[in-house]
Amino acid sequence: MRHLIILLSFAVCVTATAQNDASIKDDFKPSALNQPGQQFPQVNSQGYARFQIKAPDAQSVVVSLGLGGTRGGTPLKKGDDGVWTGTTAGPMEEGFHYYHLTIDGGVFNDPGTLNFYGSTRWESGIEIPAHDADFYALKDVPHGNVVQVLFPSKSTNTSRRAFVYTSPDYDRNASTRYPVLYLQHGWGEDETAWSNQGHANLIMDNLIAAGKIKPFIIVMTYGMTNEIGFGGLRNFKIDAFQTVLVDELIPYVDSHFRTIADQPHRAMAGLSMGGMETRMITMNRPEVFSHYGLLSGGVYAPADIKDKSKVKLIFLSCGSFENPDGVKKAADDLKAAGFNAVSFVSENTRHEFQTWRRSLYHLAQLLFR
Repeated sequence: MRHLIILLSFAVCVTATAQNDASIKDDFKPSALNQPGQQFPQVNSQGYARFQIKAPDAQSVVVSLGLGGTRGGTPLKKGDDGVWTGTTAGPMEEGFHYYHLTIDGGVFNDPGTLNFYGSTRWESGIEIPAHDADFYALKDVPHGNVVQVLFPSKSTNTSRRAFVYTSPDYDRNASTRYPVLYLQHGWGEDETAWSNQGHANLIMDNLIAAGKIKPFIIVMTYGMTNEIGFGGLRNFKIDAFQTVLVDELIPYVDSHFRTIADQPHRAMAGLSMGGMETRMITMNRPEVFSHYGLLSGGVYAPADIKDKSKVKLIFLSCGSFENPDGVKKAADDLKAAGFNAVSFVSENTRHEFQTWRRSLYHLAQLLFR
């Protein structure tokens, strides 16, 4: 994923077609993210992806995988019927992947699949079934709600949007108040990402149903107060978004939802750029949040935190192909300095949503205990 903090050199094992390889099992099924009734793209039990596009007048069709095509391209081959077909040269890693089509040099989304906001545009998405998908699966358990709210922002002179997850029991227990996690997306995404790509609501529903956590509210809002293109985040200043989050959104949430409106019951976490924002804001405003989570979003050093007594938890995570040694060492240094610090490394994942789904699953079980 093309975010600040870590830009990975992704393995380009998906840069050629492989439909003649006898080792590929012919058990392809439509991706779980396909539009209703659409048969392509398809995924087999080994994790290969197969794409099919009807473009009879095209001269070239390439599937560009990852945000902005950062994970390589899969050229498709044209049939006599004008249908282009191709299979990735190798299996893709488990979890969610963005992609788009490059047809004769133009960029298009695949009409066969759903779209997800990433890379500052709506991208196509494909899901490679994961061995541990059960924790974010849609199950027959009580489900909470994700509601859209529009809150006034005097500092930006706009109405801004947030999505708020409330647990299955929220509407039934009218006297109960809840802790709140403010959860931020990565660069190029928006406030829809954690629900659509990350399945944050299903992760919460399943954890609550299993009795592994006590319910809390999650608030997800857009993390940019001005549009910055790729590469421009080095010049990003936190002040404007910090004002939106701390001085405008939090009071709105506390007045419109049944929150426990104090620092011990308020957490902030984010992936990639959202981790950068979390780190800056929690250091600037330690009186606001007590639980911190950086998911592929950097680390804290003990010297970064001036008042240890205000911090109940520091959670640091990444994929095993990112910076696992750095994350583990940072957590160990924090623990040696007397902080309640936890590190988590997602095995066989990179800077991608499978890392962050797993991270949220583990973080949620540590919050507000």
